[in-house]
Amino acid sequence: MATALFPFAGYWWLYIAFTAAVLVLLALDLGVFHRKSHAPTFREAALWMCIWVALAMVFCFGLYWYAWWNFGDMRAKQASLEFLTGYVVEESLSLDNMFVFVLIFGYFRIPSEFHHRVLFYGILGALLFRGIFIALGSTLLRFEWVVILFGLFLVFTGLKMMLGRERQIEPEKNWVLRLFRKFLPVAPDLSDQRMLVRIDGKPHATPLLLALAAIETADILFAVDSVPAIFAITNEPFIVYTSNVFAILGLRSMYFLLAGAVGRFHLLRYGLAAVLIFVGLKMSWLNMQWGGHFPITISLAVIALLLAASIGLSLLFPNPAAPAR
Repeated sequence: MATALFPFAGYWWLYIAFTAAVLVLLALDLGVFHRKSHAPTFREAALWMCIWVALAMVFCFGLYWYAWWNFGDMRAKQASLEFLTGYVVEESLSLDNMFVFVLIFGYFRIPSEFHHRVLFYGILGALLFRGIFIALGSTLLRFEWVVILFGLFLVFTGLKMMLGRERQIEPEKNWVLRLFRKFLPVAPDLSDQRMLVRIDGKPHATPLLLALAAIETADILFAVDSVPAIFAITNEPFIVYTSNVFAILGLRSMYFLLAGAVGRFHLLRYGLAAVLIFVGLKMSWLNMQWGGHFPITISLAVIALLLAASIGLSLLFPNPAAPAR
């Protein structure tokens, strides 16, 4: 693979500065704007979604100018388009998470006013695990055979998603939850927004903590698909990391926007499957056919077209099994 513009050894400070800025944003989010638990309205969720998308676009613009100043116009355009494409791919794959979150919150009977807090802590865990996955991926993908293997894995995953049944989440069979229940008693009811409570002097996990554990394990499973998918777009670990983070930051707002309408996008999984197949082919075959890097503009156009088609067809041909709204 080509030499990275932002190797960690030379740009560790950039990773730290970006992560610190994200933690500040999250602290403001929970400590200032969402101190009181409540169920965000559609308007509030839309506003926050616009804010997170705007921040991602500001970062993309800043990335372009920084790369232009240091590496020239051509590489700056390449880096900014790779970020934008990676962001679109990760945000799109996050839509699949919505179905899982709805099932998990329903299973544990978590009131809607507590969803934001659970998803907030879920994001903190997702940032940690995505960082680990990206570090491993950037190390392994130095070998060409690993790149081809990851690409074939994405093609297989896409075919499985397209031809198989929808992902089934069964929290009662989750090994993490079984471990929790084995070593930590579970409180029968919620205790406001607390994750742990004391009953008869002993710590007990609340349903909020169990829901958080289920969401974290679900996100790890999704990361197995999404992280290699972005490495198919770019070989820049910094771009993979930042595009992942911005997509995750907007995940909660997207959830509150779409949670009640996930059933309407019944054809979306076919679009996501096609995206995985395309990026898998790009990683394992197309890049080599195009001298090492398939054009990023064509990649962005193909991905946008596949997603737009699956969403548009879902609305044009409604799912008869979906509840009317």
